[in-house]
Amino acid sequence: MNWKNYTILNEKGIRHLQNNDISKVSTHLSVSKGVACTLLLRNNWSTNSVFDEWFSDEEKVRESVGLLPEQPPPDNNLCKICFERIEVENMLSGPCGHPFCTNCWKSYVAVSINDGPGCLGLRCPELECKTNPGLELIDSLASDYDKDRYYRYLLRSYVEGSRKRKWCQGPGCDLAVQFHSKDPGNYDVVCDCSYGFCWNCLEERHHPVGCRIVNKWMKLQTSDTENNKWIRASTKQCPKCRKKIEKNEGCDHMTCPRPCGYEFCWLCLSPWKFLHFCDKYSERRDKERRLESTRENLKRYARHYERWTWNHKSRETALDTLRRAKKKCRLPFVIDALETIVESRKVLKWSFAYGYYLPITEKKKIAYLRNLQEDAEVALEKLQRFAEVEMVKYICADFRSDNKEKLVDTTDEARSYVEKLVRAVENDLSEAEKRSFSEVVVKTTSCMFMVLGTCCILRMLDVF
Repeated sequence: MNWKNYTILNEKGIRHLQNNDISKVSTHLSVSKGVACTLLLRNNWSTNSVFDEWFSDEEKVRESVGLLPEQPPPDNNLCKICFERIEVENMLSGPCGHPFCTNCWKSYVAVSINDGPGCLGLRCPELECKTNPGLELIDSLASDYDKDRYYRYLLRSYVEGSRKRKWCQGPGCDLAVQFHSKDPGNYDVVCDCSYGFCWNCLEERHHPVGCRIVNKWMKLQTSDTENNKWIRASTKQCPKCRKKIEKNEGCDHMTCPRPCGYEFCWLCLSPWKFLHFCDKYSERRDKERRLESTRENLKRYARHYERWTWNHKSRETALDTLRRAKKKCRLPFVIDALETIVESRKVLKWSFAYGYYLPITEKKKIAYLRNLQEDAEVALEKLQRFAEVEMVKYICADFRSDNKEKLVDTTDEARSYVEKLVRAVENDLSEAEKRSFSEVVVKTTSCMFMVLGTCCILRMLDVF
């Protein structure tokens, strides 16, 4: 049984957890729920942080949130907002004890909530007072509509302010995901809405490739860095018309295309003259070496990007087929085959991003990864063709039962190759070194047996 290190939370579940945390702080510190909520907001809804801060220096915390000692009633009933004298029973105050008339409080609270989520940081209208009026005052003064908005802002802050909870990234989904592990190694989650994403970086699921590589790869797709490198390394500007010119072969005598027609030396950019002698030949070798390195890197990038894109498109095709199969086919082994393809294409796709960032000096690892990718791709291509054809046969009632076993076997074969790839990337291709050593041992042993066999044959010939 696979244990999930995360929990999917709906609105009811989020409110339940939030109320539990507020009650926990309120009970342990003997403060009102409004004050408990204020303390939690200050500490990103971490109860442990609240307790650590409170028991470390209670007086400092009280002062920072405006929890002053109980204030004596004012000598007069003057509201400092409307400057009207109000009956005592029509005056209200927050935990700080600063009184204002009920009507002014209502207007103040309504305007604050109307301004948006900033109302969670509501402060007493008294100048320089840091006290948050608290949930009790909001409940007694706000209209039902404003109260609903305030509690929705509070709900969102409980998810967005926490390090343990994040909203699902699926379109139109209002569920949240709470993680239980501090360092799980695998941040892939699948929401109840069926949308999968990486909880850590919020990109699509990419295990076993790390978030750092995925972020670098995605930034590379949206930047012109590689193109700019190519332009700088491969081209120069005509000294006369400033047009970019690429030199891929031939001598250093350059002629800019018409209508410019300017003739110049590619190395020093000086006007070309008969028997031109250039003093830049010492720099030529270094420039050519850098140019060749840039070209090789671009070819390497193009190769990895092509395979990344191909597997991305193949996954989208398989995902569309899977959606149709769940509506029309509904046979478990066909669904299992298509789900295997969708997940495996995702792994293969990101393995090419991982491969691109392998140091080019790690030749054994690169070769080992390429072999694993080729094996997995061949198995997946076979499975994808077979599964799509068989699904059509199922729908058309033209399926032979003997193909069921073949489809299951093909699915298991593809899954085993992809699982091998996953394990290898998880271990940072450490098996590459062992594998190369084993191959050397096998080859050496084979050579020894061949030599021994040859000696035996020669001796037999001598005997006869």
